[in-house]
Amino acid sequence: MRIVRALTVVCFLCECLAAALGKEQVADFENAVPLVAGDKANRVAEWVESGVTFALARAPQRSKGKGMLMFFTHLASGRKGLVSAMATEPIPVRATFAQPVTSVTVTFWGSTVTPALLQAFDAAGQVISEARLDAAPPRKAPGDPAPTFTLSVQGSRIAHVEFSGPREGEFLVADEVRFTPVVSDTGGDGRR
Repeated sequence: MRIVRALTVVCFLCECLAAALGKEQVADFENAVPLVAGDKANRVAEWVESGVTFALARAPQRSKGKGMLMFFTHLASGRKGLVSAMATEPIPVRATFAQPVTSVTVTFWGSTVTPALLQAFDAAGQVISEARLDAAPPRKAPGDPAPTFTLSVQGSRIAHVEFSGPREGEFLVADEVRFTPVVSDTGGDGRR
Protein backbone atom coordinates (compact mmCIF):
# COMPACT_ATOMS: atom_id res chain seq x y z
CA MET A 1 0.00 0.00 0.00
CA ARG A 2 2.89 2.36 0.76
CA ILE A 3 4.38 1.65 -2.65
CA VAL A 4 1.09 2.59 -4.34
CA ARG A 5 0.95 5.86 -2.37
CA ALA A 6 4.57 6.62 -3.18
CA LEU A 7 4.00 5.95 -6.87
CA THR A 8 0.91 8.19 -6.83
CA VAL A 9 2.96 11.02 -5.31
CA VAL A 10 5.77 10.49 -7.84
CA CYS A 11 3.29 10.55 -10.76
CA PHE A 12 1.71 13.73 -9.42
CA LEU A 13 5.12 15.41 -9.06
CA CYS A 14 6.06 14.35 -12.61
CA GLU A 15 2.82 15.87 -13.94
CA CYS A 16 3.57 19.10 -12.05
CA LEU A 17 7.10 19.20 -13.46
CA ALA A 18 5.85 18.55 -17.00
CA ALA A 19 3.30 21.36 -16.60
CA ALA A 20 5.96 23.76 -15.32
CA LEU A 21 8.15 22.94 -18.32
CA GLY A 22 5.28 23.28 -20.80
CA LYS A 23 5.59 19.67 -21.97
CA GLU A 24 2.68 17.99 -23.71
CA GLN A 25 0.46 15.94 -21.43
CA VAL A 26 -2.11 13.29 -22.32
CA ALA A 27 -5.45 12.14 -20.94
CA ASP A 28 -6.22 8.81 -22.62
CA PHE A 29 -8.98 7.26 -20.44
CA GLU A 30 -7.19 3.90 -20.24
CA ASN A 31 -7.63 3.89 -16.45
CA ALA A 32 -11.37 4.51 -16.72
CA VAL A 33 -13.75 2.84 -14.33
CA PRO A 34 -14.72 -0.73 -15.19
CA LEU A 35 -18.31 -1.70 -15.83
CA VAL A 36 -20.38 -1.32 -12.70
CA ALA A 37 -21.88 -4.61 -11.49
CA GLY A 38 -25.48 -4.94 -12.67
CA ASP A 39 -25.11 -1.99 -15.06
CA LYS A 40 -24.78 -2.11 -18.81
CA ALA A 41 -22.28 0.72 -19.05
CA ASN A 42 -19.86 2.74 -17.00
CA ARG A 43 -21.46 6.15 -16.63
CA VAL A 44 -20.02 8.96 -14.55
CA ALA A 45 -21.04 12.59 -14.04
CA GLU A 46 -17.40 13.73 -14.09
CA TRP A 47 -13.98 12.26 -14.84
CA VAL A 48 -10.64 13.78 -13.77
CA GLU A 49 -7.42 12.68 -15.44
CA SER A 50 -4.01 14.34 -15.89
CA GLY A 51 -5.26 17.58 -14.35
CA VAL A 52 -8.26 17.79 -16.71
CA THR A 53 -11.87 17.63 -15.52
CA PHE A 54 -14.31 16.17 -18.06
CA ALA A 55 -18.07 16.81 -17.68
CA LEU A 56 -21.05 17.73 -19.81
CA ALA A 57 -21.03 21.42 -20.82
CA ARG A 58 -24.60 21.86 -19.56
CA ALA A 59 -27.40 19.97 -17.87
CA PRO A 60 -29.93 18.08 -19.99
CA GLN A 61 -32.91 20.21 -21.03
CA ARG A 62 -35.18 17.58 -22.65
CA SER A 63 -34.58 14.86 -20.09
CA LYS A 64 -35.19 14.63 -16.36
CA GLY A 65 -32.19 12.28 -16.13
CA LYS A 66 -28.85 13.40 -14.80
CA GLY A 67 -26.31 14.32 -17.46
CA MET A 68 -23.65 11.63 -17.69
CA LEU A 69 -20.48 10.70 -19.53
CA MET A 70 -19.74 7.17 -20.62
CA PHE A 71 -16.59 5.24 -21.46
CA PHE A 72 -16.79 3.52 -24.81
CA THR A 73 -14.36 0.95 -26.21
CA HIS A 74 -13.06 1.13 -29.78
CA LEU A 75 -13.69 -2.43 -30.96
CA ALA A 76 -10.63 -2.72 -33.22
CA SER A 77 -8.02 -1.27 -30.86
CA GLY A 78 -9.57 -1.98 -27.45
CA ARG A 79 -8.78 1.60 -26.41
CA LYS A 80 -11.24 3.41 -24.17
CA GLY A 81 -12.78 6.72 -25.11
CA LEU A 82 -15.10 9.24 -23.47
CA VAL A 83 -18.49 10.22 -24.88
CA SER A 84 -21.66 12.02 -23.79
CA ALA A 85 -24.07 9.36 -22.56
CA MET A 86 -27.04 11.50 -23.63
CA ALA A 87 -27.90 9.75 -26.92
CA THR A 88 -31.25 11.48 -27.43
CA GLU A 89 -30.00 14.94 -26.45
CA PRO A 90 -26.59 15.77 -27.87
CA ILE A 91 -24.71 17.79 -25.24
CA PRO A 92 -21.10 18.97 -25.69
CA VAL A 93 -18.42 17.45 -23.46
CA ARG A 94 -16.27 20.04 -21.64
CA ALA A 95 -12.64 19.47 -20.67
CA THR A 96 -11.50 22.04 -18.08
CA PHE A 97 -7.76 22.37 -17.50
CA ALA A 98 -6.27 22.84 -14.03
CA GLN A 99 -4.10 25.59 -15.49
CA PRO A 100 -4.22 27.40 -18.86
CA VAL A 101 -2.90 25.58 -21.92
CA THR A 102 -1.66 26.74 -25.32
CA SER A 103 -2.74 23.86 -27.52
CA VAL A 104 -5.18 20.94 -27.44
CA THR A 105 -5.37 18.04 -29.87
CA VAL A 106 -8.15 15.49 -29.55
CA THR A 107 -8.22 12.15 -31.35
CA PHE A 108 -11.79 11.08 -32.09
CA TRP A 109 -13.85 8.34 -33.64
CA GLY A 110 -17.58 8.47 -34.17
CA SER A 111 -20.68 7.53 -36.07
CA THR A 112 -20.13 7.48 -39.81
CA VAL A 113 -20.35 11.01 -41.24
CA THR A 114 -21.18 12.64 -37.91
CA PRO A 115 -19.90 16.23 -37.78
CA ALA A 116 -17.26 17.14 -35.19
CA LEU A 117 -16.50 20.50 -33.56
CA LEU A 118 -13.72 21.33 -31.09
CA GLN A 119 -13.88 24.80 -29.51
CA ALA A 120 -11.34 26.44 -27.18
CA PHE A 121 -12.47 28.99 -24.58
CA ASP A 122 -10.57 31.50 -22.47
CA ALA A 123 -11.23 32.06 -18.75
CA ALA A 124 -14.00 34.58 -19.60
CA GLY A 125 -15.85 31.92 -21.63
CA GLN A 126 -15.10 33.46 -25.02
CA VAL A 127 -14.37 31.19 -27.99
CA ILE A 128 -10.73 31.81 -28.99
CA SER A 129 -10.19 28.98 -31.48
CA GLU A 130 -12.14 26.22 -33.15
CA ALA A 131 -11.64 23.32 -35.51
CA ARG A 132 -14.34 21.37 -37.29
CA LEU A 133 -14.89 18.45 -39.57
CA ASP A 134 -18.12 18.32 -41.57
CA ALA A 135 -18.22 14.52 -41.48
CA ALA A 136 -16.23 11.87 -39.65
CA PRO A 137 -14.42 9.59 -42.11
CA PRO A 138 -16.50 6.57 -43.13
CA ARG A 139 -15.45 2.95 -42.87
CA LYS A 140 -13.96 1.53 -46.07
CA ALA A 141 -16.02 -1.65 -45.68
CA PRO A 142 -18.94 -2.51 -43.37
CA GLY A 143 -16.79 -4.77 -41.17
CA ASP A 144 -14.00 -2.23 -40.74
CA PRO A 145 -13.50 -0.36 -37.46
CA ALA A 146 -14.49 3.28 -37.17
CA PRO A 147 -11.50 5.35 -38.35
CA THR A 148 -9.92 7.86 -35.99
CA PHE A 149 -9.22 11.52 -36.80
CA THR A 150 -7.81 14.52 -34.95
CA LEU A 151 -8.85 18.13 -34.39
CA SER A 152 -6.53 20.75 -32.86
CA VAL A 153 -6.97 24.22 -31.38
CA GLN A 154 -4.42 26.75 -30.20
CA GLY A 155 -4.52 29.87 -28.06
CA SER A 156 -2.41 31.75 -25.59
CA ARG A 157 -4.45 30.78 -22.49
CA ILE A 158 -7.07 28.11 -23.13
CA ALA A 159 -9.13 27.47 -19.98
CA HIS A 160 -11.36 24.72 -21.39
CA VAL A 161 -12.42 23.05 -24.63
CA GLU A 162 -15.73 21.57 -25.69
CA PHE A 163 -16.33 18.91 -28.29
CA SER A 164 -19.65 18.35 -29.97
CA GLY A 165 -21.30 17.70 -33.29
CA PRO A 166 -23.33 14.49 -33.19
CA ARG A 167 -26.99 14.69 -34.00
CA GLU A 168 -29.55 12.74 -32.00
CA GLY A 169 -28.62 9.04 -32.02
CA GLU A 170 -25.03 9.64 -33.22
CA PHE A 171 -21.87 9.60 -31.12
CA LEU A 172 -18.47 11.30 -31.05
CA VAL A 173 -15.87 9.65 -28.83
CA ALA A 174 -12.68 11.32 -27.55
CA ASP A 175 -9.94 8.69 -27.68
CA GLU A 176 -7.26 10.92 -26.15
CA VAL A 177 -6.71 14.57 -25.32
CA ARG A 178 -3.19 16.01 -25.74
CA PHE A 179 -2.49 19.45 -24.29
CA THR A 180 0.44 21.76 -23.60
CA PRO A 181 0.29 23.85 -20.40
CA VAL A 182 1.29 27.51 -20.44
CA VAL A 183 4.92 27.91 -19.40
CA SER A 184 4.91 30.16 -16.36
CA ASP A 185 7.63 32.27 -14.84
CA THR A 186 5.86 32.05 -11.47
CA GLY A 187 6.29 28.38 -10.69
CA GLY A 188 3.76 26.58 -12.87
CA ASP A 189 0.40 28.05 -11.81
CA GLY A 190 -0.20 29.58 -15.24
CA ARG A 191 -0.32 33.21 -14.06
CA ARG A 192 2.15 35.83 -15.19
